[in-house]
Amino acid sequence: MTTAAPLARGREAFARRRWSEARAQLAQADREDPLGPDDLQRLATAAYLVGQSAESEEIWARAHHEFLRQAEVERAARCAFWLAFGLLSQGERARGIAWVERARGLVDDGRRACVEQGYLLLPVALQRLAAGDAAAAYDAFCRAAEIGDRFDDPDLIALARHSRGRVLIRMGETAEGVRLLDEAMVTVEARDVSPLVVGDVYCSVIEGCLEVFDLRRAREWTTALTRWCESQPDLVPYSGQCLVRRAEILRLHGAWTEAADAAQQAAERFLRGPAQPAAGAAFYQRAELHRLRGERADAEEAYRQASRHGRDPQPGLALLRLAQGRIDAAATAIRSALERAVDGAARSRLLPACVEIALAARDVPAARAAAEELERRAGDLDAPLLRALATQARGAVLQAEGDPGAALALLRHAWADWQEIGAPYEAARVRALMGLALRDAGDPEAAEMELDAARWVFEQLGARPDLARVEALATAAPGAAGSLSAREVQVLRLVAAGKSNRAIAAELFISERTVERHVSNIFVKLGVSSRAAATAYAYEHRLL
Repeated sequence: MTTAAPLARGREAFARRRWSEARAQLAQADREDPLGPDDLQRLATAAYLVGQSAESEEIWARAHHEFLRQAEVERAARCAFWLAFGLLSQGERARGIAWVERARGLVDDGRRACVEQGYLLLPVALQRLAAGDAAAAYDAFCRAAEIGDRFDDPDLIALARHSRGRVLIRMGETAEGVRLLDEAMVTVEARDVSPLVVGDVYCSVIEGCLEVFDLRRAREWTTALTRWCESQPDLVPYSGQCLVRRAEILRLHGAWTEAADAAQQAAERFLRGPAQPAAGAAFYQRAELHRLRGERADAEEAYRQASRHGRDPQPGLALLRLAQGRIDAAATAIRSALERAVDGAARSRLLPACVEIALAARDVPAARAAAEELERRAGDLDAPLLRALATQARGAVLQAEGDPGAALALLRHAWADWQEIGAPYEAARVRALMGLALRDAGDPEAAEMELDAARWVFEQLGARPDLARVEALATAAPGAAGSLSAREVQVLRLVAAGKSNRAIAAELFISERTVERHVSNIFVKLGVSSRAAATAYAYEHRLL
């Protein structure tokens, strides 16, 4: 009689998705009288969903052995799969694969046709994908999906379908891949799918959308995931990942305070339990917000935390080095990150920073090459966000090459794209570039209007580094020739004569690095951003 009450309450709480209550009641019932394997599965699931992964593993193992004792081999294999699922989700690859092999040994005896064989194809496919064989991974996911359809198993259908979509995206078949992601979400919303699968598919689909820069879909599915998490307040694993995605999207839309809160909450949730790879993403979002606000020490520490939890801190850390004036370190970091990037999505995230750093280093050819690669990748995807990044990068390069008219045309398109996306910070950065281009094109009044608009947005956002740069540009109006030193005038004359930095260094008997510094100072004092514009200024003011 004493056991029946907590057991009944535990089952009811589980059905109502009250995971903490379900765990507490089922655990009490288990202490009074050991649970059967069906209720052990409920307890293991509830423990996992409230962040008690070690406890969940132990209970899944008990359920596995209890099913074996009852000669229910297929169900024992299913328990082993879910145990492995939790281990692999936390990065414990060796233990996870060991449980997969244990399950496979139970059902791959040539005498069984069961849905568990489909589940066990999933880690096989993931192994092949990790080894770089996307085609073999896709085939394995397809076989898993066929088994799911044959046995009408919603969990397996959802897992296999979204996985096929992610692999197709990796293989460059973006449209079909995104279609399968949408189909997987329809399965999740329309069928009775396990909460373990619902959370995993939601997070994976959102990640896939962001991988192809499909911000609209990512935003919609993040909203749906938020609603799902809010209906289960004690949910831990997926609510943390949901908060990370919310932070990323809120940051892009200019809601930096809310984004910081979401990233902080995500980090705190992840750090309550055992280490999880997604914690690195939470720290990276915090680092990005610190960097954009000019809080460099806090950004440095957050990037380090991201790295400790397995998240590559690039391109943010390279951009922090640039903000610190360490241009060589920034260039080295972004170059190394590009060398490590193995797929197009990863390179696309790095290339905008590569353009910005190369231009700061006056390496226009490198900036042009990065911008051209970004344009090619944007051409392969119908994604407004990636198109805006590529157009902005190309416009910045044209401006540095001394073609303000062509730069303006592209920058106006980029600004319109950012406006449509609803990304105020990126739109303001483009307006600052437009101000420089207008100044170089001989329209100082229009330039001042663009710089003032950018300055206003940076003030609203609290983007102190960008605000300082724009204010410096606004005050460094053309006509400041009197502020040039005698040596800077010499360098300007040689620049106007078409000489390279190396040739100027040889003629003036100074180092090339010193010439670079003089050229940079000339640009700031004259309020220009290219050698062509500085040359035009020198002719206009009879400095030759």
